[in-house]
Amino acid sequence: MSTRNVGRRLQDWRKRRGITQRELSALAGVSLSLIRKLEQGERQDTRLETLRKFAAALKIPTSELIEGSASDEMAGVDTDQWSAVRKALHGLPRDEVAEEPTVEGVARSLASAMPLFSSDRYSDLAMLLPPLLRDAEALGTEGRTVRARLLQHTGWLLTQTRQFDAADLALRRALDDASDRLDAAATVNMLAWLSIRQGRLTEAIALAAKWADDVEPRMSRATVAELSAWGWLLVRLSAAAMRNNQPGDAEDAIRLARTAAIAMGHEYSPPGDFLRAFGPITVAMKRTENAMVEDRPDKVLALAQNIPVRDMRPTSNNRNRHLLDVTNAQVQLREYAEAFDLLQRVRHDAPEWTANQRYARDIFGRIVSRRRTLTPDMRKFADFIHLPV
Repeated sequence: MSTRNVGRRLQDWRKRRGITQRELSALAGVSLSLIRKLEQGERQDTRLETLRKFAAALKIPTSELIEGSASDEMAGVDTDQWSAVRKALHGLPRDEVAEEPTVEGVARSLASAMPLFSSDRYSDLAMLLPPLLRDAEALGTEGRTVRARLLQHTGWLLTQTRQFDAADLALRRALDDASDRLDAAATVNMLAWLSIRQGRLTEAIALAAKWADDVEPRMSRATVAELSAWGWLLVRLSAAAMRNNQPGDAEDAIRLARTAAIAMGHEYSPPGDFLRAFGPITVAMKRTENAMVEDRPDKVLALAQNIPVRDMRPTSNNRNRHLLDVTNAQVQLREYAEAFDLLQRVRHDAPEWTANQRYARDIFGRIVSRRRTLTPDMRKFADFIHLPV
């Protein structure tokens, strides 16, 4: 991720703690050269996980090292692909149409687009969404429910592809149109995720905590939909707290999320809305993600052994993010061949998703740095992931 003045803030806190750059390098497990480049302003970008390591060493919240919102990590991303979607979100005039859209027609179009969302068909969605967004906007108050659902999925997609400003606009409009508290909670879940990806950790924690308190159901009579909404907010709270160097709060939240998942008894996947899928496997994968953020590769691999990812959709983003965590753990434990095989598997299952993951690029970069020569498959992967070798 990229932040403004992160090097200055890092230097200020290091000096307050009275430690040298070399001592910080040893405490955080981060290279001395990176610390020097950051503090000297030679480098402006570093991953949120690296900032968390600095924060843990300095005994401060990660948010103390982040000034304002993070940039949208656009390196290697085709922003023009989404220009028409951004224009549609901002309400620019739509083309003349032979007849006005109807709520039923927009709902059918959205239903037919759901497989494109769930299988990460970014190119297709970039063409389909602009007219669909304009049609939904033209529905007025009668189209609030279908428009909220469309805007929520659009916001999720734009967050996934790092179009953060447009994602924020889509999700806040979705929240305005939400028809009930569970729809609103699902949108807030996406807003919290967006804040995490931007490095706005304190904001994500406050937002997820407030809404988790608001929608907490009575366990004795809670529906699976209520448990899913509550559980997801707790997962976001846990993820933000772990990244903000608050492991106790992170563990408390993920434990409550597991309580919701156990009460459900199985993975819940409502028809036509994969974003609300939740259950014991989801929580187990998110617990593994926390272990990777905490820099515990041994724990990641131990937890992963009990997660049946082969039973999940190959295009599931939660599944594939989990597999990247496993890959990262393998690289840290010097299991390079296994890590590359798993990266190849993720690419095969979800190519457009993988191409948009800086996390995948960083993992592969570490594999490359530890090899004298690359295999033909590795060179192909480097081209695919836009990594110069």
